[in-house]
Amino acid sequence: MNVTPEHNEKIAKMTFSSVYPHYVTKVEKKGRTIEELHLVIKWLTGYDEEQLQKYIQQKTTFKDFFEQANINPKAHLITGVICGYRIEEIEYPLTRQVRYLDKLVDELAKGKAMEKILRAGLD
Repeated sequence: MNVTPEHNEKIAKMTFSSVYPHYVTKVEKKGRTIEELHLVIKWLTGYDEEQLQKYIQQKTTFKDFFEQANINPKAHLITGVICGYRIEEIEYPLTRQVRYLDKLVDELAKGKAMEKILRAGLD
């Protein structure tokens, strides 16, 4: 499935605050915690609790959210299919980063061990 420029633009304009509640619902429904969700987001982006809350309150777009992030150097190890797209085949960096986050949230909700989600011991 090819990612179109229109799709990339739509993702760039979406706000983190519009998607965040869905992440919370998804992980809590499966018995995981907001703290675990925040740990996963911090691992990927470097954002602490205070920064996350700021981006939620300011209705920051995904474009700005990821432009200011310090993406984990192990993020490239996040592979697989999410939302019908094979992550490692997505060329547009922002869309790939958003799908990284989607995949991590999905793994958390599926009960995967935190050390595997955070790619501990992998290079």
